[in-house]
Amino acid sequence: MNLFARPHYVSDTTEFIEKLKSSRPELEAAQRDGRALLWDKQVDAEALEQAQAARVAQQPYVYQTKPTLG
Repeated sequence: MNLFARPHYVSDTTEFIEKLKSSRPELEAAQRDGRALLWDKQVDAEALEQAQAARVAQQPYVYQTKPTLG
């Protein structure tokens, strides 16, 4: 038996979310649609490889310009 277990406790936040989901059952589907729109993208492996190959190494100090001999 765990002395610290509180099986009947539900936080206010969890209670709010459960009530919200029960009152608006379409909410989860809308969340999945939004995630698919913004995050779940197919990655073009060839384009990713080209982008990584085209990277230019950054200088140790970004704002320092290279001295020009002239």
